[in-house]
Amino acid sequence: MIRGVRGAITVSKNDENEITLAAERLLRDMIDSNQIVPDDVASIFISATDDVDAAFPAKALRNLEGWTYVPVMCMKELAIPGSLQMCIRAMIHVNTQKKQDEIRHVYLEGAVGLRPDL
Repeated sequence: MIRGVRGAITVSKNDENEITLAAERLLRDMIDSNQIVPDDVASIFISATDDVDAAFPAKALRNLEGWTYVPVMCMKELAIPGSLQMCIRAMIHVNTQKKQDEIRHVYLEGAVGLRPDL
């Protein structure tokens, strides 16, 4: 069965290095927290708010050993008034036998308030 693993992180500035490091930190945390291996992943979607455009956050996945062939796509997050800014979000589509409540979603930095219930 395919399950979605959600995650988000904020950056303090629109800088290529900071975006890449933050996206890599987020992905590593999501992967580690859920014991995900590349062969179990169907795809990864990564979105960023309009104010995060100095780099493709999806490039961070290529810094992870063994993740070369996993399809990844960047997209823009909806620009809703009052929504969290400077934010990178990720969704990993993973084949797993885990139940929904066993999935560990990851929210870091300023993104911790997005899903306080998790």
